[in-house]
Amino acid sequence: MLNRLRCTLLGLIGALIAASLAACGTPPSAGGGTGPITIGVSLPLTGEFSQPGKQAERGYKVWQDMINAKGGLLGRQVQLSIVDDASSQDTVVANYTRLITQDRVDLLLGTFSSLLNYPASAVAEKNGMLFVEPAGGAPRMFEQGFHYLFFAQPATAPRQAEVFVKWIESLPADQRPATAAYPLLDDPFTTPIIETMQHDLEALGVRTVYSAIYPPETTNFQPVASAIAQAAPDLVAQGSQFEDGIGLARSLQQLGFSPKMLFQSNAPSFAGQYSSSVGEANTEGVFYTVSWNERAETPLNADFVRRYTELYNNEAPAEDAADAFAAAQVLQAAVEAVGRIDQKALADWLHANKVTTILGDLSWDATGAPQSQFLLAQWQNGRVEIVAPADRATTTTIVHPKPGWK
Repeated sequence: MLNRLRCTLLGLIGALIAASLAACGTPPSAGGGTGPITIGVSLPLTGEFSQPGKQAERGYKVWQDMINAKGGLLGRQVQLSIVDDASSQDTVVANYTRLITQDRVDLLLGTFSSLLNYPASAVAEKNGMLFVEPAGGAPRMFEQGFHYLFFAQPATAPRQAEVFVKWIESLPADQRPATAAYPLLDDPFTTPIIETMQHDLEALGVRTVYSAIYPPETTNFQPVASAIAQAAPDLVAQGSQFEDGIGLARSLQQLGFSPKMLFQSNAPSFAGQYSSSVGEANTEGVFYTVSWNERAETPLNADFVRRYTELYNNEAPAEDAADAFAAAQVLQAAVEAVGRIDQKALADWLHANKVTTILGDLSWDATGAPQSQFLLAQWQNGRVEIVAPADRATTTTIVHPKPGWK
């Protein structure tokens, strides 16, 4: 999940969208045919979002492989038409416009990040095409009033840390953090996660001793870490993507300051890359929220994990691959329920129904925002455990307080 973007950039996209939507095609609405059903996708396979973009591509391809092995969609094989948007807003608009108006794809699936899905969803909406996105939970996404947009994760960014706040609230008063620091990447996805958490924890009596936003280009985290260490908070809650999450953790290690609780968005979800970057021993007790777990007992999850590892050199799937697979499951459920490719009927059905995915059951409000909750994950003994909610937990143990750095 590396949506490296600033909130201010989103406000500049409108003109780009308007200029790029001059020619709009009529969406496909067909139920017959014997040829493949073509699904158009633009993904950041190069550029700054390429790491999660390539994982999303894998997730889509695993779904394609699995559904075609079962006879396809509506009795027709599925063909993915995936093009590279190079992590560019300009290119993603051009790509989806071409997929719809020139390539005449039957269906669409979304790209990665709020930055790219914000303009891409406008292209789909203008053309009356269903648009299920696997990553892009910034609030701005759902303020557009779109009918065809659906976010295939459990909740939007402002609600992502709810499960962590609820866990803190459940603790005896003497075990709750008294103070907290909130270092925050300037990013429309991470910002609402931490801002909402800060607001909710302050309401519980947790005093803020440090709160600051740093720009995406930050590479030296010593000044941020020094300010946090000086404030000596019980909890450090960082709104991060991958590189900055690693950067702050390393800087705190170098200073020898280890808070009693450490929460980071996104960075700890990169499994082996995270543990190898900060040191496996230093992952112990780190919290984050996540949409999916490879050991979840949701329908098809074990099959997804098994097929992914078979196709990709025994690698374990990343969360971004699972989110993409789930987005394709949402699209599949709508098509199978409606029984034909009718874009409005597909959107209407999703607005009125829930879909069972490897992430769990998903449902949406009128804006396409999901109405479930994330999972609270924690690194324990070199692996990730789900610690809340209780009915999805993989362990009853929670490491608290966090051990010191090794």
